[in-house]
Amino acid sequence: MIEIDKIITFRKMDWDTDYFGLKCAKAVLHNSLSQEEWGYLEERFKDYQFISIVNENSNPKNAQLIGRKTSAFLADTNIQFSKKIAGIDNLDLNVVIHKGLTENKEILEMADFQYSKFIEDPELFKRGGSNVYSQWLSNSFDNTEKIFALHKDETNKINGFVMFSCSSYKSLIELIAVKKDVKSNGIGARLFKAVEFYSLQNHCNEIIVGTQLRNISAINFYNKMGCKQTECHQIYHLWNL
Repeated sequence: MIEIDKIITFRKMDWDTDYFGLKCAKAVLHNSLSQEEWGYLEERFKDYQFISIVNENSNPKNAQLIGRKTSAFLADTNIQFSKKIAGIDNLDLNVVIHKGLTENKEILEMADFQYSKFIEDPELFKRGGSNVYSQWLSNSFDNTEKIFALHKDETNKINGFVMFSCSSYKSLIELIAVKKDVKSNGIGARLFKAVEFYSLQNHCNEIIVGTQLRNISAINFYNKMGCKQTECHQIYHLWNL
Protein backbone atom coordinates (compact mmCIF):
# COMPACT_ATOMS: atom_id res chain seq x y z
CA MET A 1 0.00 0.00 0.00
CA ILE A 2 1.41 3.40 -1.02
CA GLU A 3 0.44 6.80 0.40
CA ILE A 4 1.44 10.14 -1.10
CA ASP A 5 1.17 12.89 1.53
CA LYS A 6 -2.07 11.29 2.73
CA ILE A 7 -3.74 12.34 -0.54
CA ILE A 8 -3.83 8.98 -2.35
CA THR A 9 -3.83 5.35 -1.30
CA PHE A 10 -3.16 2.94 -4.16
CA ARG A 11 -3.06 -0.83 -3.84
CA LYS A 12 -3.44 -4.00 -5.84
CA MET A 13 -6.64 -5.96 -5.12
CA ASP A 14 -5.46 -9.55 -4.84
CA TRP A 15 -8.84 -11.17 -4.19
CA ASP A 16 -10.48 -9.37 -7.12
CA THR A 17 -7.52 -10.20 -9.37
CA ASP A 18 -7.87 -13.91 -8.60
CA TYR A 19 -11.67 -13.95 -8.80
CA PHE A 20 -12.20 -11.94 -11.99
CA GLY A 21 -9.04 -13.07 -13.79
CA LEU A 22 -7.94 -9.48 -14.35
CA LYS A 23 -5.22 -7.29 -12.87
CA CYS A 24 -7.26 -5.20 -10.42
CA ALA A 25 -6.36 -2.24 -8.22
CA LYS A 26 -8.00 0.39 -6.04
CA ALA A 27 -7.17 4.09 -5.83
CA VAL A 28 -8.61 5.99 -2.86
CA LEU A 29 -8.55 9.78 -3.23
CA HIS A 30 -8.56 11.31 0.25
CA ASN A 31 -8.29 14.99 -0.75
CA SER A 32 -8.15 17.17 -3.85
CA LEU A 33 -5.44 16.01 -6.23
CA SER A 34 -2.81 18.21 -7.86
CA GLN A 35 -1.75 17.67 -11.47
CA GLU A 36 1.44 16.00 -10.21
CA GLU A 37 -0.50 13.58 -8.02
CA TRP A 38 -2.88 12.81 -10.87
CA GLY A 39 0.14 12.11 -13.10
CA TYR A 40 1.33 9.56 -10.56
CA LEU A 41 -2.06 7.84 -10.70
CA GLU A 42 -2.14 7.78 -14.49
CA GLU A 43 1.18 5.95 -14.54
CA ARG A 44 -0.08 3.41 -12.01
CA PHE A 45 -3.32 2.88 -13.94
CA LYS A 46 -1.34 1.58 -16.94
CA ASP A 47 -0.36 -1.56 -15.02
CA TYR A 48 -3.93 -2.71 -14.40
CA GLN A 49 -6.97 -3.76 -16.41
CA PHE A 50 -9.54 -2.69 -13.83
CA ILE A 51 -9.27 0.11 -11.30
CA SER A 52 -11.82 1.06 -8.67
CA ILE A 53 -11.46 4.77 -7.91
CA VAL A 54 -12.93 5.86 -4.58
CA ASN A 55 -13.52 9.60 -4.45
CA GLU A 56 -13.85 10.13 -0.72
CA ASN A 57 -16.60 12.51 0.39
CA SER A 58 -17.54 12.96 -3.29
CA ASN A 59 -14.90 15.65 -3.73
CA PRO A 60 -16.16 17.79 -6.68
CA LYS A 61 -12.66 18.73 -7.91
CA ASN A 62 -11.65 15.09 -8.11
CA ALA A 63 -14.95 14.18 -9.80
CA GLN A 64 -14.26 16.78 -12.49
CA LEU A 65 -10.70 15.50 -12.89
CA ILE A 66 -11.84 11.91 -13.31
CA GLY A 67 -14.44 13.00 -15.87
CA ARG A 68 -11.96 15.01 -17.92
CA LYS A 69 -8.98 12.69 -17.77
CA THR A 70 -10.46 9.17 -17.96
CA SER A 71 -13.22 7.04 -19.41
CA ALA A 72 -14.22 5.93 -15.90
CA PHE A 73 -17.91 5.90 -15.01
CA LEU A 74 -19.71 6.36 -11.71
CA ALA A 75 -20.59 2.82 -10.63
CA ASP A 76 -21.74 3.44 -7.08
CA THR A 77 -22.23 6.06 -4.38
CA ASN A 78 -21.54 4.63 -0.96
CA ILE A 79 -23.23 6.06 2.12
CA GLN A 80 -21.52 5.42 5.45
CA PHE A 81 -23.42 5.36 8.76
CA SER A 82 -22.35 5.12 12.37
CA LYS A 83 -24.08 4.68 15.71
CA LYS A 84 -22.79 5.10 19.23
CA ILE A 85 -24.14 2.18 21.26
CA ALA A 86 -25.99 3.23 24.40
CA GLY A 87 -26.81 -0.18 25.86
CA ILE A 88 -28.63 -3.42 25.08
CA ASP A 89 -29.55 -5.53 28.11
CA ASN A 90 -30.24 -8.86 26.44
CA LEU A 91 -30.22 -10.86 23.24
CA ASP A 92 -33.44 -11.74 21.41
CA LEU A 93 -34.42 -15.34 22.14
CA ASN A 94 -34.61 -16.14 18.42
CA VAL A 95 -31.09 -14.89 17.70
CA VAL A 96 -27.88 -16.89 18.11
CA ILE A 97 -24.34 -15.59 17.61
CA HIS A 98 -21.43 -17.59 16.18
CA LYS A 99 -17.73 -16.97 15.64
CA GLY A 100 -16.05 -19.16 13.05
CA LEU A 101 -19.39 -20.40 11.72
CA THR A 102 -19.15 -23.41 9.42
CA GLU A 103 -20.52 -23.15 5.88
CA ASN A 104 -24.29 -22.84 5.83
CA LYS A 105 -26.44 -23.25 2.70
CA GLU A 106 -29.38 -21.33 4.19
CA ILE A 107 -27.18 -18.25 4.56
CA LEU A 108 -25.71 -18.61 1.07
CA GLU A 109 -29.22 -18.74 -0.41
CA MET A 110 -29.92 -15.29 1.08
CA ALA A 111 -26.90 -13.72 -0.66
CA ASP A 112 -29.12 -12.08 -3.29
CA PHE A 113 -28.39 -8.37 -3.01
CA GLN A 114 -30.26 -6.18 -5.48
CA TYR A 115 -27.98 -3.15 -5.43
CA SER A 116 -24.51 -4.21 -6.47
CA LYS A 117 -21.79 -2.61 -8.57
CA PHE A 118 -20.65 -6.16 -9.36
CA ILE A 119 -23.92 -6.74 -11.22
CA GLU A 120 -24.56 -3.29 -12.67
CA ASP A 121 -21.10 -3.09 -14.24
CA PRO A 122 -21.52 -5.38 -17.31
CA GLU A 123 -17.82 -6.23 -17.47
CA LEU A 124 -17.84 -7.49 -13.87
CA PHE A 125 -21.19 -9.19 -14.30
CA LYS A 126 -20.04 -11.33 -17.21
CA ARG A 127 -17.00 -12.37 -15.15
CA GLY A 128 -19.10 -13.71 -12.29
CA GLY A 129 -20.15 -10.51 -10.55
CA SER A 130 -23.51 -11.97 -9.51
CA ASN A 131 -21.70 -14.53 -7.33
CA VAL A 132 -19.38 -12.13 -5.49
CA TYR A 133 -21.45 -11.97 -2.30
CA SER A 134 -21.83 -15.75 -2.17
CA GLN A 135 -18.07 -16.07 -2.52
CA TRP A 136 -17.57 -13.37 0.12
CA LEU A 137 -19.70 -15.40 2.53
CA SER A 138 -17.99 -18.67 1.65
CA ASN A 139 -14.61 -17.11 2.43
CA SER A 140 -15.96 -15.87 5.77
CA PHE A 141 -17.08 -19.25 7.08
CA ASP A 142 -14.68 -20.92 9.56
CA ASN A 143 -13.07 -17.50 10.11
CA THR A 144 -13.05 -16.53 13.78
CA GLU A 145 -12.70 -12.85 12.87
CA LYS A 146 -16.14 -12.97 11.23
CA ILE A 147 -19.16 -12.98 13.54
CA PHE A 148 -22.60 -14.15 12.44
CA ALA A 149 -25.86 -13.36 14.20
CA LEU A 150 -28.63 -15.67 12.97
CA HIS A 151 -32.37 -15.25 13.43
CA LYS A 152 -34.25 -18.56 13.49
CA ASP A 153 -37.97 -19.29 13.27
CA GLU A 154 -39.97 -21.76 15.34
CA THR A 155 -38.78 -24.64 13.14
CA ASN A 156 -35.12 -23.68 13.68
CA LYS A 157 -34.72 -22.46 10.09
CA ILE A 158 -32.61 -19.37 9.49
CA ASN A 159 -34.67 -16.49 8.12
CA GLY A 160 -32.15 -13.69 8.58
CA PHE A 161 -28.46 -13.08 9.26
CA VAL A 162 -25.93 -10.33 9.82
CA MET A 163 -22.18 -10.76 9.38
CA PHE A 164 -19.89 -8.34 11.18
CA SER A 165 -16.46 -7.93 12.74
CA CYS A 166 -15.12 -6.10 15.80
CA SER A 167 -11.83 -4.23 16.14
CA SER A 168 -10.46 -0.95 17.53
CA TYR A 169 -13.60 -0.46 19.65
CA LYS A 170 -15.81 -0.49 16.55
CA SER A 171 -18.06 -3.09 14.95
CA LEU A 172 -18.32 -3.18 11.17
CA ILE A 173 -21.48 -4.64 9.64
CA GLU A 174 -20.44 -6.27 6.37
CA LEU A 175 -23.62 -8.01 5.18
CA ILE A 176 -27.18 -8.20 6.47
CA ALA A 177 -30.08 -10.03 4.85
CA VAL A 178 -33.58 -11.24 5.68
CA LYS A 179 -35.70 -13.67 3.68
CA LYS A 180 -38.02 -11.69 1.46
CA ASP A 181 -41.23 -13.27 2.77
CA VAL A 182 -40.53 -12.25 6.39
CA LYS A 183 -39.11 -8.74 6.00
CA SER A 184 -42.08 -7.08 7.70
CA ASN A 185 -41.59 -8.98 10.96
CA GLY A 186 -38.86 -6.82 12.47
CA ILE A 187 -36.13 -9.42 12.01
CA GLY A 188 -33.66 -6.87 10.63
CA ALA A 189 -34.05 -4.73 13.76
CA ARG A 190 -33.48 -7.76 16.02
CA LEU A 191 -30.32 -8.62 14.11
CA PHE A 192 -29.03 -5.06 14.37
CA LYS A 193 -29.68 -5.08 18.12
CA ALA A 194 -27.78 -8.37 18.33
CA VAL A 195 -24.76 -6.58 16.87
CA GLU A 196 -25.17 -3.88 19.51
CA PHE A 197 -25.43 -6.48 22.28
CA TYR A 198 -22.36 -8.43 21.16
CA SER A 199 -20.37 -5.25 20.56
CA LEU A 200 -20.86 -3.94 24.07
CA GLN A 201 -19.99 -7.34 25.51
CA ASN A 202 -16.71 -7.17 23.58
CA HIS A 203 -15.68 -3.57 24.34
CA CYS A 204 -16.92 -2.02 21.08
CA ASN A 205 -19.03 1.11 21.47
CA GLU A 206 -19.71 2.12 17.88
CA ILE A 207 -21.27 0.43 14.84
CA ILE A 208 -20.14 1.29 11.29
CA VAL A 209 -22.13 0.25 8.22
CA GLY A 210 -22.34 1.27 4.57
CA THR A 211 -24.91 0.97 1.82
CA GLN A 212 -25.60 2.25 -1.69
CA LEU A 213 -27.26 5.62 -2.34
CA ARG A 214 -29.93 3.90 -4.43
CA ASN A 215 -30.81 1.46 -1.65
CA ILE A 216 -33.49 3.64 -0.08
CA SER A 217 -34.93 0.85 2.07
CA ALA A 218 -31.52 0.20 3.67
CA ILE A 219 -30.96 3.92 4.27
CA ASN A 220 -34.37 4.18 5.93
CA PHE A 221 -33.63 1.09 8.02
CA TYR A 222 -30.33 2.42 9.37
CA ASN A 223 -31.93 5.77 10.13
CA LYS A 224 -34.68 3.93 12.02
CA MET A 225 -32.05 2.06 14.03
CA GLY A 226 -30.56 5.36 15.17
CA CYS A 227 -27.61 5.56 12.80
CA LYS A 228 -26.30 8.86 11.48
CA GLN A 229 -24.87 9.44 8.02
CA THR A 230 -21.19 10.29 8.29
CA GLU A 231 -19.71 10.03 4.79
CA CYS A 232 -20.66 9.79 1.11
CA HIS A 233 -18.09 8.36 -1.33
CA GLN A 234 -18.27 8.13 -5.11
CA ILE A 235 -16.91 4.92 -6.64
CA TYR A 236 -15.77 5.01 -10.28
CA HIS A 237 -14.82 2.05 -12.44
CA LEU A 238 -12.00 2.45 -14.93
CA TRP A 239 -11.32 -0.24 -17.52
CA ASN A 240 -8.13 -0.74 -19.54
CA LEU A 241 -9.11 -3.68 -21.73
